[in-house]
Amino acid sequence: MSINICRSNTDPFYRYKMPPIQAKVEGKGNGIKTNIMNAADVARALNRPVSYIIKYFGFELGAQTTIDEAKDRYLVNGVHEPGKLQDTLDGFINKFVLCGSCQNPETEIIIKNGSDLQRDCKACGKITSMDPRHKLYSYILKNPPGSGGSSSGSKKSKKKAATASANVVGGGVSISDIAQENQGINTELNKKSKNKAKDDEDDELARKINAAASNLEKIEVKDDDWAVDMSEEAIRKRALEGSGAEPLSPELVKLEEYGEWADNQEEFPSDVELYKKAVEMDLVQDPRLACVIPQIMFEDEDIVSEIAEHAPFFIKLINNRPEFEKHFLGGIERFLGIQHPELIPLLPKILVQIYNNDICSEESIMHFGTTCSKKFVPKPISKKVRKSAKPFITWLKSAEEDDEEEDDE
Repeated sequence: MSINICRSNTDPFYRYKMPPIQAKVEGKGNGIKTNIMNAADVARALNRPVSYIIKYFGFELGAQTTIDEAKDRYLVNGVHEPGKLQDTLDGFINKFVLCGSCQNPETEIIIKNGSDLQRDCKACGKITSMDPRHKLYSYILKNPPGSGGSSSGSKKSKKKAATASANVVGGGVSISDIAQENQGINTELNKKSKNKAKDDEDDELARKINAAASNLEKIEVKDDDWAVDMSEEAIRKRALEGSGAEPLSPELVKLEEYGEWADNQEEFPSDVELYKKAVEMDLVQDPRLACVIPQIMFEDEDIVSEIAEHAPFFIKLINNRPEFEKHFLGGIERFLGIQHPELIPLLPKILVQIYNNDICSEESIMHFGTTCSKKFVPKPISKKVRKSAKPFITWLKSAEEDDEEEDDE
């Protein structure tokens, strides 16, 4: 689940979301500490260095802190419940994140004249000062953004938009294009996936999932019976559509126009704007819209945190409909397999966010992770993407087995 950055705003479609604080008490006696397990994700959502948040906790709670960004470990001495930490975080957000004029969290920290900390709001354009009496004020002056790690998770005002004709099933993709795409992606994956996987080893969630995976049987990836028709006639028809020899279907034209509309906005549309435009264009009942959305909305490794950030929008769009869930996961598959193959190792984390935020059903996720399909991407790419889901799928199977054992007892 995700929560509004400004918790006093109860609008479920409020654009700015963050994950709730997850904390775990470790040790005993005088050595007892609270581990902020998702501190980096929270910092990314707030567009602030994680050290600022941990130091703020230390100042407010009167506790020593330990910051180890290399190992993704952030500790606050003593026992601190997640609810208390969340309330404390509200103070940080009010003092060092929200615009002092419009209360929008889309701000950046700037330092004027070497000693004046200010929030530069990208929403209203106002520049407002921060409270110099707080101890964190001095810490930020000594450790300005970018000195020891820039503001985490900075968002670009524009997203790369992929048009629907190239990103919905089969549209505008020739056989030669696919062959070239496969060769390039295979080479890139071999070079990058090992490095990315190694970087993720220290992640707490990744460690838990990989531990579960090592104790379970190998998952067999088999062909999917809902694969797109790859007969000669179907291939010929898609090739004609892509070459312009025949016009695209009206439905694909509308999806392409939707993608172009999002791409042409000065700033990428909000969730509400995306949904309203889909209603206006009569697309909300077309499952392929759920395939287009991930490809025009996401851009880079921020996809992990943005899944939670935009969860209410995805839930409203998908609305527990299996066909929409299938296309949404297909859009994720195209985003990773075609647009960003270097991010394929992030798929287990992405599926965790989809699962925890109830965006897609457990059945749809399990089906996606244990089958191979040529519906959304060429089959070799589908195998690479979906096999990378194995750690999460094995963890999910383990959780199911535990539940069954508890029921039997």
